[in-house]
Amino acid sequence: MNFLEDLARNNNREWFTANKERYQEALAVFTQFSERYIAGIQQFDDSMPGIMPKDCMWRIYRDTRFSKDKTPYKDHFGVYPCAGQPGRPQTMGKKSDRAGYYFHVQPGQCMFAAGMWCPNPDLLNAVRRELQANYEEVEDIMAAKPFQKYFGDFDQTYMLKRVPAGYDSDFPHPDWLKQKWFIISTPFTDNEICQPNFLDKLLEVARAAKPMNDFLNYTFEEYGEFPDRR
Repeated sequence: MNFLEDLARNNNREWFTANKERYQEALAVFTQFSERYIAGIQQFDDSMPGIMPKDCMWRIYRDTRFSKDKTPYKDHFGVYPCAGQPGRPQTMGKKSDRAGYYFHVQPGQCMFAAGMWCPNPDLLNAVRRELQANYEEVEDIMAAKPFQKYFGDFDQTYMLKRVPAGYDSDFPHPDWLKQKWFIISTPFTDNEICQPNFLDKLLEVARAAKPMNDFLNYTFEEYGEFPDRR
């Protein structure tokens, strides 16, 4: 956390080069934590055998070629344990289009998120159809006490203004059909993630998210095509 705070204030190559050893130490700490996090998830979700932190973690170096923001480094660490496409283990983790278990470490913005991030248009419509056809199952998932404790409903950050054409405007949950992404999330304070027993708390949150991931991943499997992550 201290390294990330300092990096956010000094996001340039000169500072990073001078503090490369600090970065390597921080990365080692996060990698070790990620190993334990992945092992904990595998205790209740057996869909990702053999997955490693390197499959789930992003490089700290930003691709600035097409961005107005030219700061060279990310100011956070993230890990995304997630199953891959059938028969293609190289698509596990950060390369997967499935719903998984994302943990984000950034001073003042630590959080857990599950669900589908940026599905392609065909998969997006497949999920919308599945939600419309099986909304009572999703209602039951969201009504469960563990789910309510941490989530409540889909995040409403990335939504259409109205129900898309071809869907029932009288559907009981129109906001579900407006979703562009299907994400559930919960924040953590900086103090929370620095506690000795935080991993237990994080795994409790991830376990509460599993029924929603299962629903979304069932739709992914029914969809039948497995495009690579763009």
